[in-house]
Amino acid sequence: MELRCAILDDYQEVALKMADWSALEGKVRLETFPDHIEPEALAGKLAGFDIIVAMRERTVFDAALLSRLPKLKLLVTTGMANASIDTEAAEKLGILVCGTRGVAGPAAELAWGLLLALMRKIPMEVANLRAGGDRWQLEVGSGLQGKTLGVVGIGKLGRLTCGYGRAFGMDVIGWSRSLTPEKSRELGIGHVATLDDLLGRSDVVCLQLKLTAETHGIIGRREIGLMRQGAILVNTARGPLVDEAALIEALRSGRLAGAALDVFDQEPLPPGHPFRALPSVVATPHLGYVTEETYRVFFADAAEDIAAWLAGRPERTLNKPAGEKAS
Repeated sequence: MELRCAILDDYQEVALKMADWSALEGKVRLETFPDHIEPEALAGKLAGFDIIVAMRERTVFDAALLSRLPKLKLLVTTGMANASIDTEAAEKLGILVCGTRGVAGPAAELAWGLLLALMRKIPMEVANLRAGGDRWQLEVGSGLQGKTLGVVGIGKLGRLTCGYGRAFGMDVIGWSRSLTPEKSRELGIGHVATLDDLLGRSDVVCLQLKLTAETHGIIGRREIGLMRQGAILVNTARGPLVDEAALIEALRSGRLAGAALDVFDQEPLPPGHPFRALPSVVATPHLGYVTEETYRVFFADAAEDIAAWLAGRPERTLNKPAGEKAS
């Protein structure tokens, strides 16, 4: 009897094309879900599945939901960390959680693409050009050269972003709790002692932080008030890093000149949300990791994780239920 595997949030319907799943033939029946399943419907939709492949943090697998999935034995998440999965609860319920490798570059590339689009008013000009408007040019954009870029979070993505800023002739400064003056010099960026200092000195603030209990809401009303008049905020990391209401207020008042966003408190973003309409916002639907290169790694590793689990040799494990061998 074949096991059932649900592949969630396959928005582009490409999961089965991005990897070789043939090793699972006759053992596992793959079923893809191209639409996001709302929380209230999850338990009913997924109760009959033995295996689930989750796309990043789009679906919250908390203890309450996991306890309502009686057949689930293997939960694969793309990436090697997922704050939306309660791995301890899964462990207690005998559910093995495994991860996949990923590709770091695309998310930083998107952050820079959004920043350029915002600064040069590209979406507005493209829409006008396509519509055949009476006016040939609509707006006067702004350049990046000579401006100060403040990068908050100097991990892999943060270091890439610093490099982009330097390549565009920006004065780059960075802050993280572990960043030292020596490391800043190695990266060729300026060092600031505090986040407040970075916010006050930057024309563009780019967030490249992981979402943790400490970083949740790290940019609130007070922090936005410290930013330069007319500054730009870029967030392609996680929505809850920023107080959404405070950001909307600052954009509406003109306190901030704009925001480039790929992440939100609620995803998918509700139809009537202000971020969909504010002219000073350039936003994309959480596309940071959505590239062919990343998907090929995600889904190839997911297929490998399932095959390894079936063979009794699980790989890339993120918890250790009774009877499972962690790797």
